[in-house]
Order: sequence, then C-alpha cells, then structure tokens
Amino acid sequence: MKESIKMQKEITDKTELSNRLEKCYSGAVYDVLRAMGYDQQTLPNEIRPLDVNKKLAGPVYTVSGNYDDTLDAHETLLHWTGLLSKAPEGSVVICQPNDNTLSHMGELSSETLQLRGIRGYIVDGGCRDSGFISKIGFKVFCKYFTPVDVVGRWVADGFGKPINIGGVAIHTGDYVMADRDGVVIIPGKIAEEVIEKTEEVLRTESLVRKAILEGVDPQEAYLKYGKF
Repeated sequence: MKESIKMQKEITDKTELSNRLEKCYSGAVYDVLRAMGYDQQTLPNEIRPLDVNKKLAGPVYTVSGNYDDTLDAHETLLHWTGLLSKAPEGSVVICQPNDNTLSHMGELSSETLQLRGIRGYIVDGGCRDSGFISKIGFKVFCKYFTPVDVVGRWVADGFGKPINIGGVAIHTGDYVMADRDGVVIIPGKIAEEVIEKTEEVLRTESLVRKAILEGVDPQEAYLKYGKF
C-alpha cells in the first residue's frame, strides 16, 4: 500500500512538472540551461513538429533500434509492439533509430501511445500517416516523411538505455521541452531547478514587455530588469 502511494505521488509530481514545463518555451529553457553551463542540449534543427502550434514536454523514455532486413515481419512487429507496451504513462518517448530510410512512427502506433497516456514521440528519423496523427492530436517530432514502414526492416532493441542524438546524450528520466523552435533536453537531476528558473525568466520578460509597451526606452527596460 505504501509503495503504491509513493508511486502515485511520483506520477503526480512528474505530471505537475511536465505541465509547468509545457507552459514555457524552448528559447527560455535554452537560455536558462546556457546560464547554468549546459549550452549543448538542443537536438538537430531538422527534427520538426507535425503541428507547429503544439508544444511537448515531459519526462523522457528512451528507445533505440537499428535497420535489420534479416528478420521476418513477425520478429520486427514483436519488437515494435514491445516498444508500444514498455513506454511508461506520462512520458515522452525519444527514439534513436540509427536509420534514415524508414518511417519510425505511424497511425496505429500513435493512437496506441495516445490511449496509453504517452505525452508525445520524438524521433531522429521518419514518420508516416502524418495527416491522421495530426488529426488525432498526438504530438510527434520527426526529421522526414516516408510511406515505407519498419516491417521486416527495422527492430527496436534498446529500451530505457542512454541514447545520443546530434551529440546530445539523452537518458530515461531526463526532461524534454519541444516546440516549433526546437527540442531541448534537460538533465533529470536539474529539471526542477531549470523549470523554476525558466518560470522566473517568463515573469521578468512580462515585466520588460509591459514597460516597453508603456513607453519605457528598451535599453532602460533592459538595464532595469537585466533581461531582454
């Protein structure tokens, strides 16, 4: 009973942090990380959202895989459905497919993840069925589109293990903030501190904006609040 209560509290705390982070934006998160000495936390700018009007944030669950056309359709689909089954509720799945030829997310998979409470999916690879995915509102960030799927060609074989995308090390338990400007990875050990500091940045920016709209000289506003 105590273990169950503890787990539920952890889920609640992660959800609260995720929702707070999702109200921020990637530029402000990056600025905070840079000031803290973490200036190499952005994923390659080729990774773009299906819907530029949606933001995605939450605790990371990592997945990796590789191209392997020696396996039959059953084996690849068994591993793929394992990916869908293992992703924890409330997480953002980030996948390093080690492949630039296939689609690593599609219609049924997106609907399955959404129904299981996954916040979104980010892949250093491809996506298909993008119209359907956009219609159901599942948040996907990817590099390209292709109708070619993973069946008989790609296998997911790493779950919850460290991955690397564009020189950025990503671990399960890190946090991610993604929007139309880019994808920023926040090391798990400093996630709460980064979120608090980003929220403070947003409050200060609001004061600067208000001052300028009221006629204060922009340089004067910057000198007063130390932010622009």
